[in-house]
Amino acid sequence: MTEFLDDDLGFGSDTDESDEAGDRDSRRHLTGRSSTGDFELSERQALRRVAGLSTELQDVTEVEYRQLRLERVVLVGVWTTGTLAEAENSLAELARLAETAGSQVMDALIQRRDRPDPATYIGSGKAKELRDIVNGESADTVICDGELTPGQLRQLEQVVKVKVVDRTALILDIFAQHARSKEGKAQVELAQMQYMLPRLRGWGESLSRQVGGRAANGVGIGGRGPGETKIEIDRRRINTRMAKLRREIAGMKTARDVKRSRRTDHRVPSVVLAGYTNAGKSSLLNRLTDAGVLVENALFATLDPTVRRSETADGRIFTLADTVGFVRHLPHQLIEAFRSTLEEVAEADLILHVVDASDPDPQAQIRAVHEVLADIDATSVAEQIIFNKTDLADPAVLLQLRRLVPDALFVSARTGRGLDAVRALIEERLPRPDVQVSVLLPYTRGDLVARIHADAQMDSESHTEHGTAISARVSQELAGALEPFLQIDGVPSN
Repeated sequence: MTEFLDDDLGFGSDTDESDEAGDRDSRRHLTGRSSTGDFELSERQALRRVAGLSTELQDVTEVEYRQLRLERVVLVGVWTTGTLAEAENSLAELARLAETAGSQVMDALIQRRDRPDPATYIGSGKAKELRDIVNGESADTVICDGELTPGQLRQLEQVVKVKVVDRTALILDIFAQHARSKEGKAQVELAQMQYMLPRLRGWGESLSRQVGGRAANGVGIGGRGPGETKIEIDRRRINTRMAKLRREIAGMKTARDVKRSRRTDHRVPSVVLAGYTNAGKSSLLNRLTDAGVLVENALFATLDPTVRRSETADGRIFTLADTVGFVRHLPHQLIEAFRSTLEEVAEADLILHVVDASDPDPQAQIRAVHEVLADIDATSVAEQIIFNKTDLADPAVLLQLRRLVPDALFVSARTGRGLDAVRALIEERLPRPDVQVSVLLPYTRGDLVARIHADAQMDSESHTEHGTAISARVSQELAGALEPFLQIDGVPSN
């Protein structure tokens, strides 16, 4: 039996799964009904870029002050460590991110360097070559596979004469597009402002503000200085807005903590689906709980949370939560802004770490997720690796993964293969109540009977002329409340 749990955490996982985008019949098969995810997907696909239209920039001097609008893009990566295959995989992932943001990838370039050029990221000569490629492809945006300094962004932009963004700005833009809840939007905005603050630009006294009367002639009090420049005004406004957002997020965190403490008080175990973006977490959640969440074959398809209440075959209730998908080089600003919601992972009883078995480099996915888990202090939580999308994976790769991770589970959320093993594992690894009791409860104490049904593992129950006889495994707290009604060899202890 599966029930909906009214628990809005404000920010949740991506639902970026193995089902093909637009396959409505498949999604209905997963959920057994037309879900809210269907409507979200239709709404998202309502607007698509019109091929052939371009927005080449004539003036890029204030590009940071405008919302990102990606159109025809050229990707650039600097290969400093690892193998060429790893560098190509990283650039291929950047292409999927760019397409998720709504752009059309025209070309992709990789440069081999010991380290990125401190001035233009790829060097002055290569920057001029990049300019020629951009002009040849009629591109209006360059996306770099890394986080660039403000100076690198500015100088590379001056050479190529079109908008330049880095990987961090691209991911932040995708999050901004897909966040739907109030808390999710606030967290994304906070992360964007943390990224934007050191990248504001100013161009001297021509942008000065708050100058006294007749200042142009150097006459009068207040006319002896340029006053507050535009960049200073922007910086002050951003700091004010960030402070307000932090207060709002802290207030939302309080409400979520109350809900979490309520589940903790009732000793409801928590299972969390975590993993790389587009690994199939939401398809798995739909299969296990009929959650009906949005399923789309895209990176960071949704960011709002999904928590469902379910129970094991032996009747133990637990919650199953979907979390945000991780990615290589997840922006530090996002981890800090979403730390309050990522606490759900750190406080879980079991993490189901979902990995895309069909990805070119599943081991890199595992490493990236472990880095984020370490950042949020979740490494001590019990973890079970689950390789999803086995129906799409190369059999030779699956054999290699079985050798590398012998205790992993191999499933397909699309076909349903291996899901019984996941259910059995959850039942086996969930914490069990640790006190065995045998009680005879008067019929006037229906409240205690209800608590045993909700929070304990029931062994037997019968009704006698004196009350309800129950044998169960309960928590220490509940055992204390039941102590006056304990039975010893079938006789009440009191």
